[in-house]
Amino acid sequence: MAGSEPVTAPDQHKPGHRKSARIGAVLSAAVLVIMAFCGNHEGRVEEIWLVGLAALLLVIVIGDAVLRRAGLRS
Repeated sequence: MAGSEPVTAPDQHKPGHRKSARIGAVLSAAVLVIMAFCGNHEGRVEEIWLVGLAALLLVIVIGDAVLRRAGLRS
């Protein structure tokens, strides 16, 4: 029988770079929007996907900030 300690991955013990991740997500969203409106595609499906993915990235960043401020994430 193993002890009562929870099994964790090594990357859970070292702190991540939250600010760098947020900046990277916002820059990626900006690039997706630029690609949507400066591309050489003819249909609107590509624009919808690119803008939708950019919006999803921004929702994740904002949701993470709200949860951290509320103390629900460490």
